[in-house]
Amino acid sequence: MADIPTKPYLIRALYEWCADSGFTPQLLVAVDGRTRVPPAYVKDGRILLNISAGATRDLTLDNEWIQFSARFGGVSHEISVPVDRVAAIFARENGQGLHFEPVDAGGPTEPAPPSQGDAAAPPKRRPSLKVVK
Repeated sequence: MADIPTKPYLIRALYEWCADSGFTPQLLVAVDGRTRVPPAYVKDGRILLNISAGATRDLTLDNEWIQFSARFGGVSHEISVPVDRVAAIFARENGQGLHFEPVDAGGPTEPAPPSQGDAAAPPKRRPSLKVVK
């Protein structure tokens, strides 16, 4: 019988614990060529993703992939993360969770190019407010 990895089960359990406790579940992901995230938000080869019910749409946490839609800078993106690239799942409010060693698949370490459905990266300037009278 093949070994079934525990990592996807632990990710789902911690996601549910965060949701039940009123915490914000966050994923720390080590980005590689298979990971589909907005490249403008990747820092040092990693990205932090809020996977709460209010921040995502159509969240799927299966044994091989984590997939959902989310908005970055007001632009919707389709996110796909291989479970083996998850470095941590934890509650934003108190930091409790689990850290994992991401498995290197031996592929390219650059972020995957955006698909045709993804919009361009957000502008690099800070948002500003004006007083309108």
